[in-house]
Amino acid sequence: MEPTPRTADAHAVPLDDMALARRVAAGDRSAFDILMRINNRRLYRLARATMRNDAEAEEALQEAYIAAYRGMAGFRGESTLATWLSRMVLNECLGRLRKGARRQNVIPMVTSDEMDSIHANEEEVPDKVLVRSEMRALIERKLGELPEDFRLVFVLRSVEELSVEETADSLGIEPATVRSRHFRARSLLRESLAREIDVAERDLFDFGGARCDRTVAAVNTRLNG
Repeated sequence: MEPTPRTADAHAVPLDDMALARRVAAGDRSAFDILMRINNRRLYRLARATMRNDAEAEEALQEAYIAAYRGMAGFRGESTLATWLSRMVLNECLGRLRKGARRQNVIPMVTSDEMDSIHANEEEVPDKVLVRSEMRALIERKLGELPEDFRLVFVLRSVEELSVEETADSLGIEPATVRSRHFRARSLLRESLAREIDVAERDLFDFGGARCDRTVAAVNTRLNG
């Protein structure tokens, strides 16, 4: 669940959903900044899982935020503000897909800041950083290959760790459907990763090409000497 909204002042009283929504509806841009920063990561992941493209996900998220800002007076507190925003993002993403937005292979969800961090740490633990980066890219690629219904539920349940009820509310489906789709998504993802590992195992400790030639040449050089 998303943390309770707070103002930039560390001593300020926490704001509940309706109080924050009222401030935004009244044109308080600082309150809207708070709202975006609290929800950015979760909503971006939701957009990213839907669009399967970094740039398109960012564009969709920005448009959804604009729509949310302009329509904040319509928030009635019947669901959490986070859930209301999730619906706005989903509506924007699905609208773009219906209009013919490109469906393409998933691109690893690594931001420029994260790439800078990776490069900064390469000298310390290069092997660990590389393995983590490659594993993340593999999982994201396989997640991107899942059917959309399963992919969205997996992101909300396993990545964002929303409850079954919160996920159901965000997607407008029944809790039982969330449970079945989440189970199926996990199963499909495990099967897909297992196949990838099986293929990779066949290439473990490969010793062909230049390495093979180099060893043969070295041995012959020693024998000739």
